[in-house]
Parts: sequence; C-alpha cells; structure tokens
Amino acid sequence: MESAVRLRAAVTLLGRFPALAGVDLDITPGEIVLLKGPNGAGKTTLLRLCAGLCTLSTGQGWVLGHDLSSERRMVRRRVALLGHRTGLYDDLTVAENVAFWARAAGAGPQDVDEALERLSLTGRLADTRVARLSAGQRRRASIASLVVRRPELWLLDEPHAGLDQQTRDTVDTLVRGAAAAGATVVLATHELERIAALEPRVVSVVGGVVRGDNPTESHSPNSPSDAEGDRRGS
Repeated sequence: MESAVRLRAAVTLLGRFPALAGVDLDITPGEIVLLKGPNGAGKTTLLRLCAGLCTLSTGQGWVLGHDLSSERRMVRRRVALLGHRTGLYDDLTVAENVAFWARAAGAGPQDVDEALERLSLTGRLADTRVARLSAGQRRRASIASLVVRRPELWLLDEPHAGLDQQTRDTVDTLVRGAAAAGATVVLATHELERIAALEPRVVSVVGGVVRGDNPTESHSPNSPSDAEGDRRGS
C-alpha cells in the first residue's frame, strides 16, 4: 500500500533555521496520527510541509504519491490544512466562503449545506460576512471549508482551539468519520487527554526530528515529556 506521507531525511529551513532537521516518517492511509511535542518542536512546519506550503530544502518527501520537490501544486489539490490562519475571505459571507472551497474541490450545493449544518452555521449566520464573526465562529467556518472539500489528507493544527464543547465534539466526530472513510488525519495539539479518545498513533517531534513513534503511548497531559516542553516553551 502506498504511504499517504513518506519522508526521508526531510529538512525545511525557515531562513537559516532548520525547523525540520531530518525527519523520517511513514503514514499509512486511514491513520489518525498525533504529532506530539513542545512548542517550537517543528510540528506546524511538518504539517505545512505535508500541505505543500513549505519547501523541502534537502531530503525526500512524497504526499499521496506526489513528490514534494516538484509536485507541491498537485499535493495542495488533495489535502487541506486547518492552521492558525482562517483561510477565509472577510468580504464574503460564511456560505459564500464554503461554496468557494466546494467549487474548488468539485463539490456541489448539497455538500455546502451539509458542511454548514454540521458546524451549526445555518440561518442568519450563513449569510453573515466573515469580517463580522467572532473568533469561534470564524474557526467553525474554517472547519466547514475544510470538510466540504473532502480532502484525502486532513492536516489539523490545534483543531479545538477557540471552540465550545459541542463543536469540539463535532470535530472529533468528523475526524473519526474521515478516517473511517479512508482519509488520513494528522493533527498537532496540546489537548492530549481529549485526543486520547481518538486512539491515534503518537509521533513525538523534538528539535525538528522524530524522536518517538508509539501507537500505544500514554496521552496523559502530566507526562514528564509534556511538562518539560511546557517549561521550555517555544
């Protein structure tokens, strides 16, 4: 079976700093993978590399069979990244934003309606311009714009940030459903206790390299490695 993600000695430079310093990683289609590590470990850069948004400085990498050195544009058509930026157009309504991403992915109006419904973005809220939304509503609109694309690879950076309990539960349900349908989900979060329920494979990232890969690792937020990361910060 072809890997969803395959990296060999992957290095990504931010300026002169090696945000990724030689990552080796294989991810199988349909997996849910948690990237665990302290702030500044390289988790976000790894997600962005897999999304085709960062340059592979040295080493080799493939995402969904596409070479990250020469086919990053092809990668972007098949993956979706939920990052710290919303990826939304402020002058468009919520529904217009979701419809834009739906058209880009070849999805139809029914898919737009379903995505808006799943994220409780119906009624007057659907017709509200993004510039007038609260931070939590923007986050929900971003998730709806990801869901409507039905990507083969979901890349989620702190997916529960700024969300209420109901929407956090919805995100978990969406992740389970995506994986069950054959999509691959790679996420980075510090909310380890919540993510434990998804039973992810845990990949530890420290100093821009993979330091551990354990599908049965404890997700306790009070584990020594997490405490050390919190003290170090970024």
